Amino acid sequence: MNTSAPNPKHSRTALPGPKARDMLARDAEVISPSYPRDYPFVMSHGRGTEVWDVDGNRFLDFAAGIAVCATGHAHPQVVAAVKAAADRFLHISSDYWHEEMTGLGERLARLNPMTTLAGEPAMSFLCQSGTEAVEGALKLARYVTRRPRYLGFLGGFHGRTMGSLSFTSSKYTQQLGFAPTMPGVTHVPFPNPYRPLFAGADQGKAVLDYIRMLFERSVPAAEVAAILVEPIQGEGGYLVPPDGFLAGLRTLCDQHGILLIFDEVQSGVGRTGKLFASEHWGVAPDIMTLAKGLGSGLPIGAVVAKKSLMSQWKRGAHGNTYGGNPLACAAANATLDLVAGGYADNAASVGEYFMARLRELARDYPCIGEVRGKGLMIGMELVEGDGENTPARALCDDVVTRAFHNGLLLLSCGSSTVRFMPPLNVGTAEVDEAMELLRASLDQALAGH
Repeated sequence: MNTSAPNPKHSRTALPGPKARDMLARDAEVISPSYPRDYPFVMSHGRGTEVWDVDGNRFLDFAAGIAVCATGHAHPQVVAAVKAAADRFLHISSDYWHEEMTGLGERLARLNPMTTLAGEPAMSFLCQSGTEAVEGALKLARYVTRRPRYLGFLGGFHGRTMGSLSFTSSKYTQQLGFAPTMPGVTHVPFPNPYRPLFAGADQGKAVLDYIRMLFERSVPAAEVAAILVEPIQGEGGYLVPPDGFLAGLRTLCDQHGILLIFDEVQSGVGRTGKLFASEHWGVAPDIMTLAKGLGSGLPIGAVVAKKSLMSQWKRGAHGNTYGGNPLACAAANATLDLVAGGYADNAASVGEYFMARLRELARDYPCIGEVRGKGLMIGMELVEGDGENTPARALCDDVVTRAFHNGLLLLSCGSSTVRFMPPLNVGTAEVDEAMELLRASLDQALAGH
């Protein structure tokens, strides 16, 4: 693995440093190579938006553990809540009851969009991850409708277990070698105004018309249990749907008795400047999945559904051992306190500032085709200079790698989108520092292409 000269503002050693190289060698012998690691960052510790590697090099973390560290690294309020819970007990299993679990359920019942937007009482099933939450949502939809089919969206990411994998289509590598996955899933395009599949049309309306055509010709609507969609598509490119699209899906589902599932695993818990992304359009699902930022780093997921649906599950219909773990629930309760206490508002205001800075940057770099997003869920799509908005895949990868060597942790998504998902408490000064590092990384990458 190549090393680079240190950035004097951030690095004490070339990257990766000697301790990091030793860790990489040890890890290669014992850990699965399936993890999609983009660059050799070996973490030592973090505080807020700053992280340090094992060689003492400092970085700004604008990936936040893939949007997981919602309150930043090691937030003292979250850490205190976890420590207090650990002092009491570490585990009791979901066969029993405890305050952190019930209290989290009460909060989710108050805060979810089914209740706040549609006035429907809700219940939650707690688990450990996003893919488990999606599996639970799919099972619930099939259980209550007794229907065998589903619709998903091209570019969507919903997890890697076999049920959720059948919907995941952001990269073919995620499905390669695992066919057949769960049958009965039909994929349709996700509306993308920047890369329209339907020429000269409202992309949201065109996709809704496409679904109606499927219902007439190949997918009987009466057999569809649910439509699973991300309100803002994550791994597919941080795509924000056109206004009216989610409302159109809601109407379509209501017409045919189909359940609408919103996957808010990445977009939920304040990430977009509202508690849930669907609130930007005032649309309530029937079932919602949560994970990632819910626990500020501890593994927790949730299926939140209308009580009229989840109450139909019989004893033993669905369960797991670690659901409602006291430490994870304590972290989630503390996280929701912080998000409600100002972090969602900060995501909205700092996100607006950040997107304005990125659009200023785009005026200097024609390779920046579009800046899009809401709150602190922001994508910067890079394109070739051919006038056709051709995805600049190699350039995108190079920018992300060079940013690491300059002291900024980023990830990509979609065909050629650099995504920004810093902790929700990031400040404008840290955004300004990140912009300086991003500009340097773009200059270096463009010089090499």
